[in-house]
Amino acid sequence: MPDGLTIKANMEPQSAGWRRLRCKTAIAILALILARPLGANETAAVCDRAAVAAAQESGIPVDVLRAIALNETGRNIDGALRAWPWAVNMEGEGHWFPSFPEALRFSETRLSQGAVSFDIGCFQINYRWHGQAFASLEAMFDPAENARYAARFLSQLYAETGDWSLAAGAYHSRTPERAARYRTRFEQIRASLSPPLEPERATTPTRLATFVPFLSDSPAGAPQMGSLVPIGNSSSSTRLIFLE
Repeated sequence: MPDGLTIKANMEPQSAGWRRLRCKTAIAILALILARPLGANETAAVCDRAAVAAAQESGIPVDVLRAIALNETGRNIDGALRAWPWAVNMEGEGHWFPSFPEALRFSETRLSQGAVSFDIGCFQINYRWHGQAFASLEAMFDPAENARYAARFLSQLYAETGDWSLAAGAYHSRTPERAARYRTRFEQIRASLSPPLEPERATTPTRLATFVPFLSDSPAGAPQMGSLVPIGNSSSSTRLIFLE
């Protein structure tokens, strides 16, 4: 489970019409995914396709996004490490559900029981800190939306660090030891992804139109890094990280 810097999503207000459209789009995508039962390899391929789409949109190398997803939710399927869209890390306990309805039902049940800090989907976006950036819990599970949100944050981290490996470590944690461990595994996974699903489209990621500020607790003068799945609280000064 990723950990590190405390971050709070503080989305700019969106029009009701825009949020309804995003919700309808997410539901439509999930309906297509659920139109027929999928085998394990087909289900795992959903995260790959989401990573490719987000890479094309953001300019992030596709193997970077795929390595992040595999680091977050990778499981052994027929002897290969594959990312899983219906993964939930519920307050430190990982679950890999065979289907979206089961993952959603579990998350809704635990949410109704008071759980708020849990991680969702291919890229393990944390509900407590980032749920308000999505139209619904269902939309948060949507692999395309999940990947797009992760890409926005990773683009910002790359802009700060200038290195995809360092950005990956910061995605997980700002604690040097934890970031280093995550980065080591990220580099191993990335090196194994040959050939990539899609050629790299850009060496510098394109900033996306959506403007998403993140609140992070960071000491004055410290690098503005963070994880999508923060753990703990800090009494240090608050900084803003903006994704454009």
